[in-house]
Amino acid sequence: MKISSRKGSLPGTPARAVEGRFLAGRLFEVAVHYGDDGTGADGVEDRFNKLKRELTGEYGELTADRQDRSTQDQFATRTLSFHREPVQGLFMLLAYTEIEDLLRKKREATFSLLYRNDNLRQDLERKLQEPAPAGAAGK
Repeated sequence: MKISSRKGSLPGTPARAVEGRFLAGRLFEVAVHYGDDGTGADGVEDRFNKLKRELTGEYGELTADRQDRSTQDQFATRTLSFHREPVQGLFMLLAYTEIEDLLRKKREATFSLLYRNDNLRQDLERKLQEPAPAGAAGK
């Protein structure tokens, strides 16, 4: 399920979209997506770094996953991602993407915060794999 705004942020939040993933009617993953709020790519990057500091203060040091920069066809892409897994199977990911049009000198940036409970997902998948009890058919 995804809730998003056609233009700008969702009412009362800095987020542009919120996504939830369900299995057997149970929520196991939530992603919150952020983008330009009128401050440009620099403002988005500042908000990303602020959220990273807040998450570090609340949940502990985030581990760097990926830090890449590539250029192709006059477009430069920069990605940063960090994660925290305080308990095996409970996973938080913070990812930033910036795209720069080198020809037109324009930059856009977005970032997302994702929380996933893999323990719940695996438990639900296991239960879905179990055969139905005898006599349960047709009920």
